[in-house]
Amino acid sequence: MTREPAYKLDLPHVYSGKVRDIYDAGNNQYLMVTSDRISAFDVVMNQPVPDKGRVLMAMSAFWFQHFSTSMKSHLVSTDLSDFPREAQVPEIAGRSMLVKKVEMLPIECIVRGYITGSAWKEYTAHGTMHGTTLPANLQESEKLPEPVFTPSTKAEDGLHDENISFNQAVEIVGKDIAEMAKQKSLELYSQGAAYASDRGIIIADTKFEMGFVDGELVIADEVLTPDSSRFWAMDEWEPGTTPPSFDKQPVRDFLDGLDWDKSPPPPELPEYVIAASAKRYREGYEKISGKNLDQWPS
Repeated sequence: MTREPAYKLDLPHVYSGKVRDIYDAGNNQYLMVTSDRISAFDVVMNQPVPDKGRVLMAMSAFWFQHFSTSMKSHLVSTDLSDFPREAQVPEIAGRSMLVKKVEMLPIECIVRGYITGSAWKEYTAHGTMHGTTLPANLQESEKLPEPVFTPSTKAEDGLHDENISFNQAVEIVGKDIAEMAKQKSLELYSQGAAYASDRGIIIADTKFEMGFVDGELVIADEVLTPDSSRFWAMDEWEPGTTPPSFDKQPVRDFLDGLDWDKSPPPPELPEYVIAASAKRYREGYEKISGKNLDQWPS
């Protein structure tokens, strides 16, 4: 279930997901607007997290620029004055971007530098990660010998993505495209992880979205945001534990403590949980970018 946006745009509405609303901006472009909606366990909560959408958009714009010499993106502009006249409304400033239409790959391009999340669950059960055997006696959250490309399928709304092997990715998109996506994903992850490390942040894993514009592979959607990645404070990381992340962790922790079956309708979130999540999102952006969120966009 998604919520109605708090603004109205006189543009053809294309799609609304858990977080983003997409409109056709003409000229073979989309307008993407990132809301403050927050989901946990695939359920959209009733209350938004203030400025979450601005954080996701500011972070993506930062990384698109940072990676621009390594790989092009679908980004056209985050400046309201460049948007169609119908979209120049103050309510979407800082949470919207004009992008090129992309022929998206039907796989998620995931890179893992540390073993955590679904990869840790698979490893504890089978000693593998995406079907590949890993060394014995790894600890949860331990750094892997080197970053690993671990793709997944793209599930329809309401369903879960499925972890797949690289060979399965080849079957879906073909060998050349799979190899290219793997190489670029590992390259971007390594660059981003090194940059974040210098600022005291570990990027444990991330998900890239890629696709083609005029025959060229580009990064699209969002990139290295708290919603698509796990950010840990370096001074809080210790193998064998799960460090708190710069995202919706306070929401997940609160919900885990309830007798809730993880299906709609969602429970109400206390104000302190919402405030804690908003603080974590902001801290992640400001630590990595070195910029104050209050000055975005500028």
